[in-house]
Amino acid sequence: MSAVLGILAVLLVAIGLVAAFLRVDASKLAGALRIAGPAVLGLAGILLTVTGRAAVGGMLLTGAAAWYSFGRAKGRVAKPKGQRSTVRTAALEMELDHDTGGLEGIVLAGRHEQKMLSGLSLKQLMELYKELAGDSESRQLLETYLDGRFPAWRDDVKANGGDRQGVAPGSGPMTKEEAYKVLGLEAGATTADIRKAHRRLMQRLHPDLGGTSFLAARINEAKDILLSDHG
Repeated sequence: MSAVLGILAVLLVAIGLVAAFLRVDASKLAGALRIAGPAVLGLAGILLTVTGRAAVGGMLLTGAAAWYSFGRAKGRVAKPKGQRSTVRTAALEMELDHDTGGLEGIVLAGRHEQKMLSGLSLKQLMELYKELAGDSESRQLLETYLDGRFPAWRDDVKANGGDRQGVAPGSGPMTKEEAYKVLGLEAGATTADIRKAHRRLMQRLHPDLGGTSFLAARINEAKDILLSDHG
């Protein structure tokens, strides 16, 4: 009889805890249940064990441990990866992390083909810059990367006489597939998604905010191409 009374007492406590938890928001409730639930189940297992019902008590203790472990594992689920935009030219492919604003790129042609820009020294990047003398789009994209990683690199170019070329015409109209990549969207994105992605990117890359006119122009072009299908 005492064992039954003990279990009833535990259940009453559990009911009281649940009633209290229902007065808090869902996120707090979920966090509390990850701790309180296994604790109540474990306490019941201990009571049954000490009152001579070790088999049932052991099962409850095992269940409490499993419940607690599952709750901790669920709480450690990684956050989804942030959106990324991709801009590609004849010689470079650059990726922008929307959350951090960080740029990373890979060389598609030339002496440093298939090398990541982050793995190249300033000297090597300047060699690449000279190689791209006839490719204005790739040069402008590389300039964007250099501005972020080596803010004073232009001073060195000027000190060495410089070798900048005039801006040549683009390599052709942007395709819809490229436009989606530039805005970091999946094909079929809604008008609201397109406008939201464009606004977020322009807040980071607009020339008036420290960005570059080259990337800003690409972002605007991508938005115009995709919105043209949405009337």
